[in-house]
Amino acid sequence: MNEKNQMNVVGFFEGFPIENEASFIDDYSSVPIPGASDILIKVKAVSINPVDSKLRLTTKKQNQLRILGFDGVGEVVSVGEKVSKFAVGDRVFYAGTTKRAGSNQEFQLVNEGIAALAPSNLKDEEAASLPLTALTAYELLFEKFKLIPKENANKGKSILVINGAGGVGSILTQLAHWAGMTVFATASPKNVDWLKSNGVNHPLDYHQDLKQSIEKTGTHTIDYIAVLFNIQPYFDTIAELVTPFGHVGTIVGLDEKLDIGILKNKSVSFDWEYMFAKTDFDYKIETQGEALATISHLAETGKIRATVGKLYANGINAANLKKATADVEAGHMRGKVVVSGPFNGEPEEKGDSGTV
Repeated sequence: MNEKNQMNVVGFFEGFPIENEASFIDDYSSVPIPGASDILIKVKAVSINPVDSKLRLTTKKQNQLRILGFDGVGEVVSVGEKVSKFAVGDRVFYAGTTKRAGSNQEFQLVNEGIAALAPSNLKDEEAASLPLTALTAYELLFEKFKLIPKENANKGKSILVINGAGGVGSILTQLAHWAGMTVFATASPKNVDWLKSNGVNHPLDYHQDLKQSIEKTGTHTIDYIAVLFNIQPYFDTIAELVTPFGHVGTIVGLDEKLDIGILKNKSVSFDWEYMFAKTDFDYKIETQGEALATISHLAETGKIRATVGKLYANGINAANLKKATADVEAGHMRGKVVVSGPFNGEPEEKGDSGTV
């Protein structure tokens, strides 16, 4: 849209399967006005997460266009009267909230507390791959597991990451390695090099018996276990593997009851992590901006790297968001799927994607 105070947006009115023509549609809306603590961001790149699909597919038919998208990077173009962290022209990144319209729009309002200056050494596409997964990993490691968020501060401690090559796994292993831990992680054999490049000391083939694979490394118990996949099939093995007084954490909801009572005699803690809990309940939301500032610094100093697995760089529009979302829903992506470029809203006239 070129009309004054109008912007391009991508959304939907009902949660259709991704193959449906109306699963994402190009549309336009009025540019929003910042509240007192808001920054208005011109969005340059977004990335897709499983939660996008979950929220889309559970959306009942409605009259108002629903705009999702959580990871975002862009330029601050306006600020609210109480904003103190940012100024017009700043380049920021953030993971958004389920309570407001998301990053699949040309201009987005974000509370300044949940944003940080984007890493200066990363392109927009690279920066967009980090916020949601990095916050999920950071909160699980350093807030729920109570590990120390400093370089090499957790030497002598071990962690097992189930689904180490996925979006969250690809950054969690890097943070655990930076923090000094011995890192075990599961993935398919084709992703061994990816795991190693992300700080994994002991890559494990998820097709093989998990307990036996770990014991072959000379290790018999693991202090911290992060399950970034359905925990049900792994739970009995995890209960055997976890060190007494250790921690088991997961980010995936349960389809059936889980008997955590089997962890009791080892005094093992069971931890949930849901990145949106803070913004859903207005609980210490500023800590997310602070964590992202740490992530930005680690990226700028070469301690962690961006986790782009695939890139659609020819425009943020319904067609590219459908393709990127289909990649994520297929369940075999390594790292993150990113969409960048202008909000052009004319997908039928654009070319196909590229990969990185």
